[in-house]
Amino acid sequence: MRKRSSRHRSHSLAGLRLAIDCMPPATRAAMLEGVRENERIIAGAYVDRHGGVCPMLAAHRRGGRTDFLSFARSWDRFTRAAGTAKVATRREIAILVSQLEDSLERSGGLELDRAISEHGRLRGERLRRARRAFHVLDPCGVILARRLPAGELYSPSPGRTNMISGMTQAGETLIR
Repeated sequence: MRKRSSRHRSHSLAGLRLAIDCMPPATRAAMLEGVRENERIIAGAYVDRHGGVCPMLAAHRRGGRTDFLSFARSWDRFTRAAGTAKVATRREIAILVSQLEDSLERSGGLELDRAISEHGRLRGERLRRARRAFHVLDPCGVILARRLPAGELYSPSPGRTNMISGMTQAGETLIR
C-alpha cells in the first residue's frame, strides 16, 4: 500500500473543513447524527450495494435536506476515492466526526441563514423609511420619476456647455 503524503492529507483536510463550515448548521447536525448511527459510511458514491451510504445521504435521511456538491467532492478527495465506491476507514470517519463536532461547536448560534434574513429585514426597513420620506416631500404625488436608459445618462443637454479641453462647442453658451 502506498503511503499517503502529509501534504495531500493536510490540503484535503482543509478543503473538507471548509466544505463542512459552509453547510447549514442543521445539515451538519444531521450529518453528524447519520454518520454516528450508520455502520457503513462510504466515499466515491452516494450508495453501494451493501447498504453503505455517503455522509451527505446520511444527513439527508436525518432531515438535512441540503445538496452540497462541494462537500461530496471534498470528502472523496480526502478519502482518495478515485471514482469508485469504497468503505471509509475508521480513521477517516473519526476525522469527519471530529470536524463536524468542532464546526457545530464553533458556530455557536452564528448562522448564515439568520444573518441573511436580518440583512433583508434591515434593508426592507431602510427602503420603507426612504419611501415615507419621499411621500412627505411630495404629499400630492406630483413628482414623477423614471430611470434613464444608460445612453441618456451622460448625454449633454441642449443649451449647456460641453467642455472638452476647456473650449465650448459652436452654438453653446457657458453656464456656471
